[in-house]
Amino acid sequence: MFGLFKKKSEADKLQEQYQKLMKEAFDLSKVNRTKSDEKTAEAEEVLKKIESLKN
Repeated sequence: MFGLFKKKSEADKLQEQYQKLMKEAFDLSKVNRTKSDEKTAEAEEVLKKIESLKN
């Protein structure tokens, strides 16, 4: 309850973006494989940013 007004860290924001991109890639994989691959590539870039923040 008290975490309601807590600001999200940059890593948390990137993690949410990564999850969103991976879900979109999964949904697109059923329809358009090329678009799915593009979304996966975007998600990998976000993952690299997350890794750099951890180090």
